[in-house]
Amino acid sequence: MSLGFLNHFKKFDWVLFFAALLLAIFGIVSLYGSANGDFSVFNRQAGFLIAAILALFGVSLVDNRNLRENPALLLVFYFVCVILLIGVFMFAPEIRGIKSWYRIGQISFDPIEPMKLILILILAKYFSVRHVELYNLKHIFLSGFYIALPVILIFFQPEFGSVAVVLAIWIGILLVSGIKVRDFLVMSLIFIVVAGGVWSFLLKDYQKDRVLSFVAPQEDLLGQGWSQNQSEISVGSGGLIGQGIGNGAQTQYGFLPEAHTDFAFASIAEETGLVGTLILLSLFILLFWRILKIALSARSNFSRLFASGLAISIFFQMAINVGMNLGLLPVIGLPLPLVSYGGSNLFFTFVSLGILENIKLTEA
Repeated sequence: MSLGFLNHFKKFDWVLFFAALLLAIFGIVSLYGSANGDFSVFNRQAGFLIAAILALFGVSLVDNRNLRENPALLLVFYFVCVILLIGVFMFAPEIRGIKSWYRIGQISFDPIEPMKLILILILAKYFSVRHVELYNLKHIFLSGFYIALPVILIFFQPEFGSVAVVLAIWIGILLVSGIKVRDFLVMSLIFIVVAGGVWSFLLKDYQKDRVLSFVAPQEDLLGQGWSQNQSEISVGSGGLIGQGIGNGAQTQYGFLPEAHTDFAFASIAEETGLVGTLILLSLFILLFWRILKIALSARSNFSRLFASGLAISIFFQMAINVGMNLGLLPVIGLPLPLVSYGGSNLFFTFVSLGILENIKLTEA
């Protein structure tokens, strides 16, 4: 037993593991620097990281075939996550007009994070057995039913950024599965029509303001444009090597809002400079490369689609967050994966990587 256990970890993709670990440490160091004497957030994130590492190793020991050969189990997890998403409307505290997190003592739990993982698993399972039938538009629309309910529930929290992530996962897995260009264009047209309806009838004024402030943030520097403007100032003030951990003026004096979540990248850029941000982005590139390497060498469609879906999820969130921090994209409230403060995101990302490690060990 012990020999098999050692062989298991001998074949581990340690490059993948340490890329994720170093990204998480980057975030923890940033939290330490912005603590201003209150290390409670730093301590909680450190605890989350320990739990996440243990979860990764534990999940890597579970044969992924238990998931891909048991769709009933995936559906059970799916409906549990749906129930949790419904529950936030009744039991979650309202924070800045949003009901998204359950509060348990000093710890918050975001049910969107396990839902993203379950959707990647379900879509990977769905298209892995129907990849030869993608010429039939029916299967594409049927797959949309799996994301429809979560998207609606997340939208009305409202968490527009997470809605975008779920849609990106769905569209990304469709493209990897081999959807026809014609069908993709039809879907795109439908999406544009629906998006127009959502903008006109469902989006609240403050959500519209977030997008409009991206077009001309200088018109409302003390309102919706404040966050993005301060983020750009923080990034620019970092220079080549930064102002030093704990010495960033924008972060330390509170000019940069949400420095430990949405604008963690700007905080890191201010304190570590261009050198630090290049190291951070290099770690993300290394992580993507290892995930895609596993996807390309996987022997089953399920494993290939799961790895691809995970890469799409992490890359999309990273790209949007960095774009927000640089003033290139609207501020839609997405954290930087593995780096921003948040136990749910950190934990379930490591769980996802644990599943990926098992795929690598059994198939790659």
